[in-house]
Amino acid sequence: MKVGVLVASVAALCSLAAFGADKAGKAERVGERCWQDVRILSADDMEGRRAGSPGHRRAAEFVADNFRKAGLKAVDDARFLQPVLFEARQIVEANSSLALETNGVQRPLTFGDDAGLLLRGDLQREVNAPLVFTGHGLVLPQYGIDDLQGLDLKGKVVVAFLAAPPSVPGSAGAHFGSPAERWKVYKAAGALGVLFMPNPYAMDLPWERAAQIRLEPFMTLKGGEDLYGGIKIWAMLNPARFSLLLEGTGRNADELLALLKEGKPLPHFDLPSRIKATVDARVSEVTSENVVGVLPGSDPKLRDEYVVLTAHLDHLGVREEGEGDRIFNGAMDNASGISVLMQVARDLKGKRPRRSIVFAAVTAEELGLLGSRAFVADARARGLKLVANLNTDMFMPIYPMKQVVVFGLSESDLADDARAVAASMKVEVQADPQPQRNRFIRSDQYSFIRAGIPALATKIGFVEGSPEQAIDIKWFTERYHAVGDSADQPVVLGAVGAYENFARELALRVANRKNAPKWYDTSVFATLAKP
Repeated sequence: MKVGVLVASVAALCSLAAFGADKAGKAERVGERCWQDVRILSADDMEGRRAGSPGHRRAAEFVADNFRKAGLKAVDDARFLQPVLFEARQIVEANSSLALETNGVQRPLTFGDDAGLLLRGDLQREVNAPLVFTGHGLVLPQYGIDDLQGLDLKGKVVVAFLAAPPSVPGSAGAHFGSPAERWKVYKAAGALGVLFMPNPYAMDLPWERAAQIRLEPFMTLKGGEDLYGGIKIWAMLNPARFSLLLEGTGRNADELLALLKEGKPLPHFDLPSRIKATVDARVSEVTSENVVGVLPGSDPKLRDEYVVLTAHLDHLGVREEGEGDRIFNGAMDNASGISVLMQVARDLKGKRPRRSIVFAAVTAEELGLLGSRAFVADARARGLKLVANLNTDMFMPIYPMKQVVVFGLSESDLADDARAVAASMKVEVQADPQPQRNRFIRSDQYSFIRAGIPALATKIGFVEGSPEQAIDIKWFTERYHAVGDSADQPVVLGAVGAYENFARELALRVANRKNAPKWYDTSVFATLAKP
């Protein structure tokens, strides 16, 4: 090799290295700016940002101020804050009870250890009803599944595992296995309530932590559609207590749990027990806020189409019981997502994409995706044409961003946009690696999906069996929906910046598409888009 060529090659390599270092440095700087916002949003004085609380209101005003400074336009009488009205219900366990009754003999269930009551649907103070076990509890003839076949559900409480067998594709299992879709089927068959058990082999939280939700206020939208209308009782049972239901049936809990773990069909049969419940609750009205701003589009033909970027602002608030730290700060869940939403708005200041981009920091995600449901209903009432949703919820910058998980990758041609942006960043795209956890329906994108609007949710991914997976598992075990999810936890700032770059470029690409996104014909959600 000639000396001149060698020098030129070395110079080129140095230039490339400097270019890479510059990109990494920018990602670090963006990540630090985002994490400054995370520190503010997850500070103790935000009181865990529970929907309807003063802390949530302070957080909403902070986001609104940042939207204003980023040059976004308000859509409602020059206001960024859009009020959402709820009915709040909180259990009074001292005046409530739950028991199984067999042949006149009652076996009380201990709240927290054995079971809990969820206050959704139509509150009824006294319930005494027979139980019927339905296995997975699904009716999906397209996949050869009918767990209700031969059963009479009229006047009974349906017992089911919140799980779908592996023969059902992940998104279909998540959608049709959601409580709302299940209740449609059970209600039509005459059931009066549900007793659900989480799948013990696919739980994000141990039962001890999951059971704490029963003590927090449940909310329903005032004046909105009640997805659980008609439910007289909604109970959750610790799967470790499954054997209690099987007493007198001749069935073995370990054998049925083994079938569940292996994804095999489960039997379904009437149970000899009845469920008896007394429910006392405090009921009140609560107002919380969605924060909404718009970056207007530039194309006269496309600017009335809206690409909606969402992240939920609320978290779990302050735990009523216990000693020590009781504030659920919610740094990763989901102050991180809100920080990215605000940073994308800053970075797009002065830009004019073809379509309009809506930035929506929605409330009450933790209480059933209620803020995003209210947003979609309001947008439709206004006649706004929502063409896509891109949601960020807990994107997990706890290791470098080498992969990005795209929930909904097999459902719409938004997948092409996600792949193109990831390829430009030399990042690998992954489908949902844990479809049994139903994550595609567990955050705000599902409110758009139910309305027939193509949607994606994204997060930083990992390779199976890698050190990153071990970090991820440890985080969920120790910090998910726990007081340890605070701003001083380990975070990779470069991953925050890289993810923000991905989210921004994906939003721009979708907003500048020639044609609006559409569901694949093979998607289970394609039918939801039809009038």
